[in-house]
Amino acid sequence: MNKSDLVTKMAEISGLTKKDSQAVLNVILQATKKRLSEGDQMQINGLGTFALSYHPPKQGRNPQTGETITIEGQNKVLFKPAKALKDKLL
Repeated sequence: MNKSDLVTKMAEISGLTKKDSQAVLNVILQATKKRLSEGDQMQINGLGTFALSYHPPKQGRNPQTGETITIEGQNKVLFKPAKALKDKLL
């Protein structure tokens, strides 16, 4: 399912227009990005929690030359599903 499929499904379920559904989805995505960029987690009841996890720098190798390189540390987004979602999927 891509974003346009999700907007269509949201419009069907909620009775909103596709334009309104897309606006709602965009607000949710923007709020999630903003919270994560501030270092906070985003919890959506019944769905799960989005949070950042910092991965420190590490040593790696260039596969073409065999040269040792340093891979920079980075934040990665983690998703932990809510119990209700896990129960629904299992």
